[in-house]
Amino acid sequence: MTSRAAEIRDLDDDGLVQHLAEAKAELFNLRFQHVTGQLDNTSRLGQLRRDVARINTLLREREIAAAEALAAQEK
Repeated sequence: MTSRAAEIRDLDDDGLVQHLAEAKAELFNLRFQHVTGQLDNTSRLGQLRRDVARINTLLREREIAAAEALAAQEK
């Protein structure tokens, strides 16, 4: 589920939320494997953490933009 920033930016809000849920689930599974000593590729943990942060940032940017548009519309 490796994603580049441009690919993530092209998703709509529902797609971002779905992608975020998938990334968090995979991150949970990888953490569990890491703790039990079954994980070979530990760099994937960092990639997923960055993906989760990137998606959260995009969702927040869109939330702020929507709030600003609403505030400008009310004036």
